[in-house]
Amino acid sequence: MKTIMTTLLLVIISAFAKAQTPSTSQETYTLTVTVPNAKTNDGDMMFSLNTEANFMKGAPVQSASAEIKDGVATVTFENVPKGTYGILVLHDKNGNGQMDYEANGMPLEPYGMSNNPTSYGPPTWADAKFELNEDTALKIVI
Repeated sequence: MKTIMTTLLLVIISAFAKAQTPSTSQETYTLTVTVPNAKTNDGDMMFSLNTEANFMKGAPVQSASAEIKDGVATVTFENVPKGTYGILVLHDKNGNGQMDYEANGMPLEPYGMSNNPTSYGPPTWADAKFELNEDTALKIVI
């Protein structure tokens, strides 16, 4: 009888302890993004990680820039929660921190986005979105 009571008490204490343990934080992943084809090492490569809510219209979830070496630039976004994202990339050749345009509105600097769509016109969420549910490495061609 004493063994049964001890076992029951241990089960109850274990259940209580588990209930009191704070829930683990949301799973996060590492996202590594590489641009392998810059035509020049001038300036920096600018990367933005976006959700649908801020894609092309607000502050990104995360942003980073990278030096270009031998035509290649790579950044790593850490602690990214599982979800749907889109990445925008700009080769800021002149280092002014923004995209430059011709008088007719066409971009002067190379850019790209996740999924590497071939589109004419501004990037769209539908073209760029992807699911992040594990550590991931992407290549974006500009």
